[in-house]
Amino acid sequence: MDSVKSFLNYLKRFTDLTDAEFNQHLLPVCKVRRFGKKEVITKTGDVENHFNFIVRGLVRKYYKKGHHEINTQISMEGHLILSQESFHGRTPSDYTIETIEASTLVSISYEDLERVYQQSHKMEHLGRLIVTFAMIIKDNWQMQMVKMTPRERFLNFVTKNPELMQRVPQKYLASYLNIKPETFSRFKHLIKGHLTKMAVKG
Repeated sequence: MDSVKSFLNYLKRFTDLTDAEFNQHLLPVCKVRRFGKKEVITKTGDVENHFNFIVRGLVRKYYKKGHHEINTQISMEGHLILSQESFHGRTPSDYTIETIEASTLVSISYEDLERVYQQSHKMEHLGRLIVTFAMIIKDNWQMQMVKMTPRERFLNFVTKNPELMQRVPQKYLASYLNIKPETFSRFKHLIKGHLTKMAVKG
């Protein structure tokens, strides 16, 4: 129940969702799924069938380019992860979604979510708000990739996500930030000095 409670608290960020509304419409279709470390949740070529909220753990989304894995999302507790184009378009996923750590997800299937939307205008509106929020985050990230230098991207990420620097393998972070691994290693010496400056300003 604690797993589902954290999902409810996440949804309340978007609308005045009551516990009763959640229990009526969403709780019956929420499924708690547990995965081990480095376990695939969604395979490339499969149609994404689940909307996933991360309760515990760390998950990445990537596609393959030749022999390289290009990470496009790395998310921890309190965030959503799914192959969005595949889920909404019902097309084969271009991405693989895989755990970095053992993870617990609260998931809702596409079919169940469609039924919930049909039953409640408020739930449909909530879904639209969440999809819009996800699109804005994606657009903002793509803009950072264009406008920021590798050094700026690195420092911005470290400042906002210091915990992930400890939890995520360096090769995944380098790929996610579109920074060459050797450049990423050079940037690491900047962390201490930059965070010290931020602490002094604060």
